[in-house]
Amino acid sequence: MDKKYLAGLDGGGTKTKCVITDFNLNPLYTCQGGPSNFLLIGTQIVSETILSLILDSISYLKISMDQIASILIGTTGAGRPSDAQKLRNDFLHYAKSNGYLFNSFNVDSDARIALEGAFSGGIGSLLIAGTGSVIFGKDKNNRIYRVGGFGKLIGDEGSGSTLGKHGLNQIAKEFDGRGEKTILTEILRRDFGISDSAQLITEVYRNNFDIASFAPKVIEAAQNGDVVAKKILDEESDELLLHVKSMYNMIGEETLKLCLIGGTLATENFYSKMFIKKVEQYLSNIKIVSAENPPEIGAAFMAKAILQTI
Repeated sequence: MDKKYLAGLDGGGTKTKCVITDFNLNPLYTCQGGPSNFLLIGTQIVSETILSLILDSISYLKISMDQIASILIGTTGAGRPSDAQKLRNDFLHYAKSNGYLFNSFNVDSDARIALEGAFSGGIGSLLIAGTGSVIFGKDKNNRIYRVGGFGKLIGDEGSGSTLGKHGLNQIAKEFDGRGEKTILTEILRRDFGISDSAQLITEVYRNNFDIASFAPKVIEAAQNGDVVAKKILDEESDELLLHVKSMYNMIGEETLKLCLIGGTLATENFYSKMFIKKVEQYLSNIKIVSAENPPEIGAAFMAKAILQTI
């Protein structure tokens, strides 16, 4: 029986998307299931989800498991090769215990499949600015580059967590009388019920206040003319420009396509407009574009590419 299908899966913290394509990457069937962050929920639950989605797909398409030539999942938590290998091994063991063997099954990061999908497997760069920040790129020789992604303690410049942290820091300074007056303080009281330094310390250090959740409030304040909030956004958007400039130098293309993803930049807001304007003004060789395909198609691209290297 011909092995003529590919499967790509996009695993996230809330859901997992699956697509079955032909060898020309034309989608034939899509479905979705539960979350795939195996570092949080374990490989057993994620393995059950993956197998369920594959079985759903082959049942709908009336094909056999053996006809799927290659499967790849890109998922949250698989950024380190050792973690990706653990999910791969545990899934294959789980599948075998249920009577299923696979021609090719591989695991990679959610960022990598997003990069492949955005540029249909070609050259480009992907700036992710959500809770954290990192930029990935791919050159004409299929080499993958990464800038940033050092996490909230020593990195994540320009991200939601950093915007939120700087916003709360400015509020702390105003509480103490050592900083400028900012409407961020009133927003914190209005939306979170925090009106003094004691409450702020308690919420952050005892009640695990979601610092990144304050980032939209910093953007709101800047939109409403707050000088302190504008300064935060100005400095952090400059940090993201440095990410992009570094990636441009690494890839070595005269013009580099850049796709923006993540809630901080991918949605239209005061901060994203500021960043895009700076790219247009200072990095004229960068072209901001929309993703050509969703991440699950990127996973199918990678599933096919793996076959070509065997």
